[in-house]
Amino acid sequence: MSQISLTFPDGASRSYDKGVTPAEVAEGISKSLAKKAISAVVNGQHWDLQWPIEADSQIAINTMADDAPALELIRHDLAHIMARAVQELWPDVRVTIGPVIEKGWYYDFDRAEPFTPEDLGEIEKKMREIINKRDPVTTEVWERDRAIKYYEANNEPYKVELIEAIPGNEPIRMYWHGHWQDLCRGPHLQHTGQVPGDAFKLMSVAGAYWRGDSNRQMLQRIYGVAFKNKEDLRAHLHMLEEAAKRDHRKLGREMDLFHMQEEAPGQIFWHPNGWKIYTTLQDYMRRQQEKGGYVEVNTPQVVDRKLWEKSGHWEKYQENMFIVEVDEEHAREKAVNALKPMNCPCHVEIFKVGLKSYRDLPLRMAEFGSCARYEPSGALHGIMRVRGFTQDDAHIFATEDQIASECQRFIDFLSNIYRDLGFAKFDILFSDRPDTRAGSDEVWDKAETALLAATRAAGIEPTMNPGEGAFYGPKLEFSLTDAIGRVWQCGTFQVDFVLPERLDATYIGQDGAKHRPVMLHRACLGSFERFIGILIEEHAGKLPFWLAPRQVVVASIVSEADDYVHEVVAALKAAGVRAEADIRNEKINYKVREHSLGKVPVILAIGHREVEERTVTVRRLGEKQTSVTSLTEIVSSLSQDATPPDLL
Repeated sequence: MSQISLTFPDGASRSYDKGVTPAEVAEGISKSLAKKAISAVVNGQHWDLQWPIEADSQIAINTMADDAPALELIRHDLAHIMARAVQELWPDVRVTIGPVIEKGWYYDFDRAEPFTPEDLGEIEKKMREIINKRDPVTTEVWERDRAIKYYEANNEPYKVELIEAIPGNEPIRMYWHGHWQDLCRGPHLQHTGQVPGDAFKLMSVAGAYWRGDSNRQMLQRIYGVAFKNKEDLRAHLHMLEEAAKRDHRKLGREMDLFHMQEEAPGQIFWHPNGWKIYTTLQDYMRRQQEKGGYVEVNTPQVVDRKLWEKSGHWEKYQENMFIVEVDEEHAREKAVNALKPMNCPCHVEIFKVGLKSYRDLPLRMAEFGSCARYEPSGALHGIMRVRGFTQDDAHIFATEDQIASECQRFIDFLSNIYRDLGFAKFDILFSDRPDTRAGSDEVWDKAETALLAATRAAGIEPTMNPGEGAFYGPKLEFSLTDAIGRVWQCGTFQVDFVLPERLDATYIGQDGAKHRPVMLHRACLGSFERFIGILIEEHAGKLPFWLAPRQVVVASIVSEADDYVHEVVAALKAAGVRAEADIRNEKINYKVREHSLGKVPVILAIGHREVEERTVTVRRLGEKQTSVTSLTEIVSSLSQDATPPDLL
């Protein structure tokens, strides 16, 4: 038998018979490694221990200590184990597909009766029985006709359809978990007992059309989550509980911030309390941008398709745009416009008005731009994922040799803003050219090299994020981690050589000739709507005092205190504090509960004693203890708390 050479991570190479499996390789290294092995990486591909290796290759053996492959295998095997459990409990159920997703897996089933919460408990119990059996997992490659006949004989039409969709040059791989069989490309663990039986949970059931086609059969999709150990599972379930408590949609109702309705899908009806957060945040950003050397502009929301064609958005981004057709007076055909999905082409048009010199650069142009993008209805999520939103958008028109300094300047600018808003740390990803893009490879090479060099010059080594750049240029993505460990991508910084070329933007250089500016796209919050949702969930509704829409409620304990209540409210308002009176004929405990639910940071209670002594009893949100202080002291203290951080 011919020999092949396998090279290990330490650089050592060994010869093996062609067709050797990773399991045999592990066995040859040591019995302990063979026992711990779960899969391999062969030439960068995740490889089942049972698959033969036919050529010289790089190889590494994975164990449960290797998080990424271990979690993939655990979750993938659990999808099969769940499907086996379902068919053992209800033999008439037909199975379809069960992929791994973030944190877990799902599997779609064709069953006449709906699954119930009690059914999920029964399935979990059966899954643990299967795990405890430690049944072997085996695999074979079959001829296409044999596989189709097998599934036809077993009344599994979905599997037949899947096989028919597999390209003819791809193998038809079959897997068995004990006696139960499934069509799967793998890889998998070596026996069911390798799955941790105490580190998974079935979460929910949802409807799903077969192959995403609403004209096809409605199936039942069971979701599960899984981890390497029960501690990680417990932490994840705790995070979900916290996320439910912090859900901005729930808190939005309790705090009376906004609502959404089906007549305006993906768009927000801001209530006074929510709009106060919005305008306070916008005022803060406006002050920061003025300090940062930006000029503020405003551009149209409806723009003729001709500009979008010139910019490249009509070709590359049209599916996300809202098209507006208008019968112009005396026109022979309808005028086709689009609601702007972004502000950049309009900013170039402003730049082009009048002659620009190199002395005018960098020109930092900012807009709180109202944009509209089509998002599928299933992707909409409260104010986090919407169709109508406002970007804190800006574009810096610069020379090539200004890219590094502007990148550094923006990172410092963004750091201060995130720190003020409660996020001391953030991560940076470098996203390079996507498959669908405008501009030549030469232009992309120049843009990517410039941005990466600028980022490193700022003392930051970003995490690479291949293929996720904008269609016109590479970008930095700034990600925040919230109080319960979720990551939110917010700010961006992009280098664009394409749009100035397409829209013919120029400036006069020192040599008296025309040159193209580089366009640096940047956003800090991303969109006000989404960032406000992040803030609500980060703080569980208990926003920093300066951002809280209702900062103080002054509540009477007895009706005789009403006049003093109004005096206190007036004093607080005069000091710049958002204050309101509650002189309803209700008990003070009722008022405290109601305003605490509304996340009012401070409640000042006033009774006979407070009136006589000209004091207030202070109750802060989340604290059981109260304190008594003078009117003068509380006004001074709360006035300081109400001052935005950039004005302190």
